[in-house]
Amino acid sequence: MTPHNNAKPGAFAKTVLMPGDPLRSKFIAENFLTDPVLVNNVRGVQGYTGKWKGVPVSVMASGMGMPSIGIYSWELYESYGVENIIRVGSAGALQDNVNVMDIVIGQGACTNSHYADHFNFPGTFAPIADPTLMQNAMKAAIELGTKWHVGNIYSSDNFYHPKDYEGTLAVRRMGVLAVEMEAAALYANAAYLGKRALCICTISDHLFKQEELSPEQRQTGFNEMITIALDTAAKMAEE
Repeated sequence: MTPHNNAKPGAFAKTVLMPGDPLRSKFIAENFLTDPVLVNNVRGVQGYTGKWKGVPVSVMASGMGMPSIGIYSWELYESYGVENIIRVGSAGALQDNVNVMDIVIGQGACTNSHYADHFNFPGTFAPIADPTLMQNAMKAAIELGTKWHVGNIYSSDNFYHPKDYEGTLAVRRMGVLAVEMEAAALYANAAYLGKRALCICTISDHLFKQEELSPEQRQTGFNEMITIALDTAAKMAEE
């Protein structure tokens, strides 16, 4: 047990999907997993373990932002023996060829956060996804036949900006595909602890087009992303 997780030892599978929203965690467990069991509900951050295609898989919410996923992913890796964490969430598109409902697989996570500073890295640490998880996710996306992209994402500490903020233009200019708020911390934790991590996002809105999903669509409309993540978990069991 930890201050934020009262699950028993062995309650989590080796691979955990981490949406930000506890309601999305519940949705995934109830609509995708076989025989899901609620193993943690401290602070309402629901964690479940069940099976997908016969493979044990867990799903637990991370909350919003890098400090939050930093806590929950660290505890899963360190206290519960979790090996693989796949963040599944929403992101805002930055490039013209990335559209609402497209899937983005985060190869690297650029960031304005100082989360990684406490690891005492002598320079600027570049948070990247685990290559095996990423390769399996791309295979799963191809098999599903969905529209997907792979490349850099931007993990931001800020959801709202002043009116004169121009940083988003600079990020777009560097070819970053989309912006979200968690992956860089997850990737940093995994690197430090010798674990695996990947971020898969569904585009919920576009920062340079008038395109966005409703809150209800964000909660339940991400089935392709969830299927890719679960199929990735199943493929990891074969490694």
